[in-house]
Amino acid sequence: MGRSVLVLNSGSSSLKYALYNLEKSAKCLFRGVVEGIGASKSLIAHKNAQDARDVKLQGINVTNHRIGLNKVWELLHLDKDLSSSICAVGHRVAHGGETLTKPALITDTVKKAIEKAVLLAPLHNPPNLEGIKAAEELFHCPQVAVFDTAFHSTLPPYAYMYALPLSLYMELGLRRYGFHGTSYQCVLDQAANLLLKPKNNLNVIICHLGAGASMAAIRQGNCIDTTMGVTPLEGLVMATRSGDVDSGVMQILASEKGLSMQEINTLLNKESGLYGICGDKDMRVVLEAAQAGSEKHKLALDVFVHRIKKYLGAYLVHLEGKVDALVFTAGIGERSPPIRSMICHGLNAFGISLDHKKNYQDTNEKREIQSSTSKVKILVVPTDEELCIAQQTLELLSTIEPKSV
Repeated sequence: MGRSVLVLNSGSSSLKYALYNLEKSAKCLFRGVVEGIGASKSLIAHKNAQDARDVKLQGINVTNHRIGLNKVWELLHLDKDLSSSICAVGHRVAHGGETLTKPALITDTVKKAIEKAVLLAPLHNPPNLEGIKAAEELFHCPQVAVFDTAFHSTLPPYAYMYALPLSLYMELGLRRYGFHGTSYQCVLDQAANLLLKPKNNLNVIICHLGAGASMAAIRQGNCIDTTMGVTPLEGLVMATRSGDVDSGVMQILASEKGLSMQEINTLLNKESGLYGICGDKDMRVVLEAAQAGSEKHKLALDVFVHRIKKYLGAYLVHLEGKVDALVFTAGIGERSPPIRSMICHGLNAFGISLDHKKNYQDTNEKREIQSSTSKVKILVVPTDEELCIAQQTLELLSTIEPKSV
């Protein structure tokens, strides 16, 4: 148990965590979430991943991340062996800006850089910092930041630049950064193993489809384009986010509806997407309602799939038709055969052909689901961002403090 890494993902009102023992294999020991931080009543759901024992604490008062993490500390230490097993804490940090492009040992300088990137991720980086500060007080071991934007640092300038005045990029760093990077790294590694091909020789298009959704085009193991931008709002239609929208809409909403910029931001991020079109944000509910004849739910599905296929076409061009695999991951990508079928429908001319039986196979294992005639592999690859953060944390420590781990 001497090589356990605690992974923390601090949101504005939540704290997700997972503890991995990486001594001999990637084994999850515990995982859980603290919800309702700052609310009058909070909830902690703590699960022993080894024997599926659950602990739920409801109605407790967790006013900040420090108190929430202290509760997690107490739950973890119900197993006394854990008191000396945690060798490091790995933190998911949403935005690293242009300077933090790989996992970093957290220092005052790194914390200042994360704080500087708050301008680019005002909803995510502040609670990420809160989680870091709380963990530093409780866990006297190395702390490592793993950045959601890092994977996309290989984007060429023509892919990440917006056609805005160059001064805005120079002064404010306004450019495409991309997100879900830790997930992409995890999925790319697994895809390479599944295809028995070195990662740096791999050309793939990955569809990370969940409540938050994005896509990435990867050439020879490096990301060359992605759908999310300076924030996670750009790109695909999501559960409650609009994705791509004409910026002129903001002026119309301000002048005709009298909405403030904060209200517009809330509308685009929390009241749009699938929810905005049909009133539901759970893809399972949307599919069921569409199949039952609801026109607005069918419309939401069509818009969702259309946007994905639009980017898929662009990425096929970016990769010059040399694609080893189309990869589906995250909640919808992994568990929704109908969505995968809708996306792949009509793509035979591009060498993409789905096997219906394989697509509907009831399993959580990574697998191939293309037909025997498909020129492009179609993969379903489960993502485990927490495990990837734990592994990157330990890998970094092994290079800078080999004796300590």
